[in-house]
This record gives sequence, structure tokens and C-alpha cells, in this order.
Amino acid sequence: MTRPENLFDLSGKVALVTGANSGLGFGFAEGLARAGSDLILWGRRTDANEQAAEKLKSLGVKVHTDTVDVTDEATIVAGVASAISVMGKIDTVVANAGIASQKPFIEMDPETYHNLINVNQHGVVFTLREVARHMVERGAGGSMIVCGSGSIFQGVPTMTHYGAAKGALAALAKGIAAELGPHGIRCNVIAPGFIITEMTMADPEVGKLIVDSVAAKAPLGRAGNPDDLWGAAIYLASDLSRYHTGDTLIIDGGKISSN
Repeated sequence: MTRPENLFDLSGKVALVTGANSGLGFGFAEGLARAGSDLILWGRRTDANEQAAEKLKSLGVKVHTDTVDVTDEATIVAGVASAISVMGKIDTVVANAGIASQKPFIEMDPETYHNLINVNQHGVVFTLREVARHMVERGAGGSMIVCGSGSIFQGVPTMTHYGAAKGALAALAKGIAAELGPHGIRCNVIAPGFIITEMTMADPEVGKLIVDSVAAKAPLGRAGNPDDLWGAAIYLASDLSRYHTGDTLIIDGGKISSN
């Protein structure tokens, strides 16, 4: 009889992770690699992609990188075709690529808004669409994981536009789950709370204030780290989640659920 823990083994699977050369994306990729999954890494910086790949190859998995801007549909289409040509298949996609910005709502300008929507929403839609086409044609099902945000559930001043973009992804996941479920394709959202990364700590002073605030409010008493998301990602990529779709998993140390 197979022991339950062995069902988390992702050996033989291939995962595409967008925005994978740093921050949450690299964290997702590392977690999946540690569970045995081979990887396809997408990012806009070729040098950073290669540096990330070298680190992940040390975990004993195959890694293919590609320079892809998810705001450019043509590069998404080409990137998926290249990945399939090199790796043979895609079992899991983690649509993680995203940007954040702060601006008071009453000062919102079209450039800021559209730039954020293009990356955080349109980039996810067309990445998932292209991978879905492959999964449907292949006929072996698959897992789609979307990186959402705790701001879906809790308003954050000066980040209303960000929360709105991420909130749309929860509806997207439900739609994909309903439409592609008959093909064995699942789609779920991971909604992190504040995670300490290069991007969130770009301004160390502001970052520390947020870390301290989260630590004071979260029942677990601290802000998150990228490896705190490994469990959710590995679970959703594994066969143990074969009956789990259209859902949003909140990973924030209990902050939202305790309010």
C-alpha cells in the first residue's frame, strides 16, 4: 500500500512557473523542485533566469528557461510551444508573474492602472489559455495554480487597483474549473499574505514597518517567507488534490481569518 506522503512526490511531472527568477516565483519553483518536479522558468531577464536555473538544477531536476514577457501574447504562445518542444509536456502551471504599486485611488492614472492590469490579469489569462490548449490536446489533465493575494479579501489602502486585479483571478479560476473540469484540468488560487521578498522589501524602512505590523496582527506572529507557500503549491500540483478545484487557499498566518 502506498504511504500517503509518497503521493506528494512530483517526480516525472513538469511545471511551468512565470516570474520565476526571484521572489515568490523562485520560491514556488524551488518548492516544486524539492518535491521532484522538472521546471520551466519564465522571466523577463535572461541573466536572472539562468542564475535561478543553476540554483534549481542543484536539486537534481531538469530546468528549461525562456525569456518571456507575459504582457506580450506572442511571446507567451512561443514560450509554451518552446517548453513543450524541449520538455515534452506541461503538467502544472503556476501563473505567478505580477507587479505591485501604491497609489491613492483618487490619484489613479490610466498608465499605472493599465500597466498593472496587463501584467497581473491579462498575463495570467493568456498564460493559462495557452497551457490549457496544450492540456486539452494532450488529454492527461493538469493543475493550474494562480498566485493571488490576501488583498482579494481585505482592502489595502493605496493598493485598491492591485486588489481588484488579483480579485479577478479568483473568478477566473472558478470559471476555468467549471469549463475545463471535464478535461481533468483543475484551477486554484493561492492567496498569500505579506511575504518577505526582494520586491516587498525594496524599501527596507517601509518593509520593516509592514513586517512588524503583520507580526502584531497575525496569530502566528510573523510575516511569511516564500517557503511558507511550498506546501500549498506542492499539494495543488500533486495527485492528492485531484478532487480540489475552483478554490482559493489563504496562506497568511491566520491574519485574515482571525479578523
